[in-house]
Amino acid sequence: MSTRVFSIPGHLPFADTLAASLMGGGIPGILDPQGKQADPARLSRLTLLLPTRRACHALQESFLRQGGGAPLLLPRMAPLGDLDEEDMAFAETDGLADGGLSGEGLAGSALSELPPAISETRRRLLLTRLVRDFEQRRDDAPRSVDQAALLAGELARLLDQAQRERLSFDALATLAPDRYADHWRITMDFLKTVTEHWPRILAEEGRLDPVARRNGVLERQAQLWRSTPPDAPVIAAGSTGSLPATADLLQVVADLPLGAVVLPGLDGGMDKESWQALAPSHPQYGMARLLARLGVEREQVREWPCGESRSPAQKIAPAQRTEFIREVMRPAETTPAWQDAKPAPEALRGVRRVDCPSPREEAGVIALLLREALEIPGKRAALVTPDRDLARRVAAELERWDVRIDDSAGEPLVTTPPGVFLRLSSEMMTGGVEPLPLLATLKHPLAAGGRTAGEFRAMARRFEKKVLRGPRPAAGFAGLTKACEAAGAEKDLTDWFAGLAAMAKPFADLMARKNAPLKELAAVHIAFAEALATNETETGAIRLWRGEAGEAAATFFAQLLEAAGDFPAMDPAAYAPLLRTLMGGAVVRPRYGRHPRLHIWGLLEARIQQADLVVLGGLNEGVWPQETPADSWMSRPMREAFGLPPAEVHMGLSAHDFAQAFAAPEVVMTRSTRVAGAPTVPSRWLLRIEALLPEGGQITGALEYLYWYEELDAPQAVRPVATPKPCPPVAVRPRELYVTGIETWIRDPYAVYARRILGLKPLDPLDADPGAAERGQFIHTALDAFIKDFPRELPANAEEELLAMGEKAFGAALEKPGVRALWWPRFMRIATWFVAMERERRGGGVFPLATEAEGKLTLSGPGGSFVLKARADRIDRLEIDGIAVIDYKTGGVPSGKQVESGLSPQLPLEAAIAAAGGFEHMGEKTVGELLYIRLTGRTPPGEMKPVKGGAMELAETALAKLAKRIAAFDDENTPYLSRLRPMFLSHEGEYDHLARVKEWSADVEADE
Repeated sequence: MSTRVFSIPGHLPFADTLAASLMGGGIPGILDPQGKQADPARLSRLTLLLPTRRACHALQESFLRQGGGAPLLLPRMAPLGDLDEEDMAFAETDGLADGGLSGEGLAGSALSELPPAISETRRRLLLTRLVRDFEQRRDDAPRSVDQAALLAGELARLLDQAQRERLSFDALATLAPDRYADHWRITMDFLKTVTEHWPRILAEEGRLDPVARRNGVLERQAQLWRSTPPDAPVIAAGSTGSLPATADLLQVVADLPLGAVVLPGLDGGMDKESWQALAPSHPQYGMARLLARLGVEREQVREWPCGESRSPAQKIAPAQRTEFIREVMRPAETTPAWQDAKPAPEALRGVRRVDCPSPREEAGVIALLLREALEIPGKRAALVTPDRDLARRVAAELERWDVRIDDSAGEPLVTTPPGVFLRLSSEMMTGGVEPLPLLATLKHPLAAGGRTAGEFRAMARRFEKKVLRGPRPAAGFAGLTKACEAAGAEKDLTDWFAGLAAMAKPFADLMARKNAPLKELAAVHIAFAEALATNETETGAIRLWRGEAGEAAATFFAQLLEAAGDFPAMDPAAYAPLLRTLMGGAVVRPRYGRHPRLHIWGLLEARIQQADLVVLGGLNEGVWPQETPADSWMSRPMREAFGLPPAEVHMGLSAHDFAQAFAAPEVVMTRSTRVAGAPTVPSRWLLRIEALLPEGGQITGALEYLYWYEELDAPQAVRPVATPKPCPPVAVRPRELYVTGIETWIRDPYAVYARRILGLKPLDPLDADPGAAERGQFIHTALDAFIKDFPRELPANAEEELLAMGEKAFGAALEKPGVRALWWPRFMRIATWFVAMERERRGGGVFPLATEAEGKLTLSGPGGSFVLKARADRIDRLEIDGIAVIDYKTGGVPSGKQVESGLSPQLPLEAAIAAAGGFEHMGEKTVGELLYIRLTGRTPPGEMKPVKGGAMELAETALAKLAKRIAAFDDENTPYLSRLRPMFLSHEGEYDHLARVKEWSADVEADE
């Protein structure tokens, strides 16, 4: 047995070493050494069993490199992780007599007895039904279908785990005794119910779970080889036998007359005490279990012949690093030996470490390292990381050099252009055609609606500005059609939108139903997406399903339509969340067009591959090793009692992959010190490496890459933007302003310049609640109508009268959900407070004199007359001679100091106009009171805020300051400065971005 189990040391590249030995020296007793008259078909009679399909592709590339690109007859390679009939179609008896493979045999007989595997989409939907049925029976209130689908995904993972370990669910009855909390017993009841029904459902489907079928294939192959050993060599390489079915097949291969098992990185030099103390989290734990299963002692495992075709990088590979990583990974029980451990001088040669401030810099540094490797002919480089976000960032960074890197994990379908378009179009329809998802869909590059992309997007932008900006319209296409009419949209725009509504009508009609079949929902969704993707020259089907991502999307929807045939009717509003859940596992892997010398590998893909430069990225605790997730179904004691392996086993596999990758000729370890603003903890392996370094020693850094990355986008010269100082001619400067505009003129003259001289008006936000001005307009209109109807005596039902006037003032705005839900209740509270305030005020002899009073005052300046305008919200006659000028505020109220200093001159200037007789039909009046009435609808709903100080004195002061300002701006050299007096402002100005305030304000503050 010992002659049949080998190991390739971790410091050697597994795939290249395996290929070199098979092409060169051969394996005595298994594969004859290659002589001068070697049979060119010699390798083709060999069968190689590898962990994954990716490993098969990697070994093919290794054979090509070792052969210098010459034509070769390669061995038959089959992936243990994803076996099917095509991979394992070996002859039962004499099909391998001459070393060849037969298409008949096991695939046509033994394997034909195995039902096919159920598709993942079909399995998820069937489990979703089970989840909802159980909850319906138990609570009569099943959760939404998308939530049930998420739970079904967790249930599918549990089924896979149990089947990998060949466990029976019969043991569930004993897993939740009385000492456990009630929720565990409920969970066990659910699992028992599901697992009792699931085998019956699979039998009715005529299918098997994917893991169960893979187990069946492996078991039948093992049985065949036990009864009829093949006459050709069979080598299982790179697997650690972590799954029982795989371990059984490896045992059979090791027993074959021409069989061999090649382990990746078995540590033959570990001391016996450490070997006996291995824990599940140790990198050698899995192989120790496999050797015990094979009945092989570690000392019996031989080193795989390395051959003579190793590359220079392989010849100088630091074997001392294997000894160093052995110490790093030493079990906790034997770590006292670290006191005497002294790393070999060569152990860390070629190892560097970079700690980056954030994931952005980490991705940039890695991209630079990979790009630099391309400057050396023939050099191969790879990023190894379990962090998918980091992998995507690195791929994006490499795009700046037009380098497209091969990512072994592929790209999630939901993030590809077709996936995003399909997801957005479903969210648009299930969300009541709300503005944000509607525009996101219409502005997607695939959206064309039968026009050119440019024409369609131009119409979408016009529709956005004309109809969608501001408060959300009523739901659905009917609500948007009314919004079009209310906005006075042009005919071509309404016709365009009508065409869009007609395109979506079947989908919208289905959304209006209480329940709808999933298959029908998916079908109308596909039809709508294809219609929307059609342009002037190509059909939507061609554009939507084109390319690798389009093919993956088409495959997913084909499986969904097939799987959803008998799925019960569901709430159509749950279609989009369900679709996103089901699409979550679909991945697009490009088949070509990626750089041949750069790679991004996951941990499993990196196990048997090695590059000249390996970057180990994301070395933070919780990322690498990944945080052990909490089991949704079982506690740790329950998992142990059921027979599932401890979660630390995955950590051990992760540690093994780290140790393998760490042995590359050139290694750079990277991490981010902060992620999303929060500090991170270095990976436990980094901390162990630091602990083993001699006192004062440290790993070579690579901080220059951080500097270079920051310099990539740094400008050659920084030209600070100065404060804008536009000085338009006096002739175009405004000669009239309302009193509300005077405050803007004082605080931010640039805003007056942008609005009044340049004629620029800001767009309303999308899907917004009514803005302060619009809310104020509703309230002002209602109060104005109320005061005009009841200037003297208030009726007994005054509050009801005011509410009726408010409903009329709000008008169509009440159809908008945000207004009805938020602002109308506030207005009701305002009405109650306002009526009470009016009764008290009129009882004191104060009565309204005018509301919404128009007034003006003409002033003279060097540039000619200047007209000051006002629209006073309300003017009251006081009990004592004089009037009160009142302003309703639905937002903030200026303080007395702001009014006194002239920063908020609205009421004093209105008082000046009143004193000069500028208000219609009033004549000259003495102003005795300036009053703000704050109306918020909160707690309290309203407040009266009188301005302290003499009203007439404040009016005279404000008017004098205004005269000076008019004179100053009648000088052509006076600029319209931005944010001249921003004190007491709690918000940014509408034109601050045009004035580029954030670019120059920091320098101004520093100068001050």
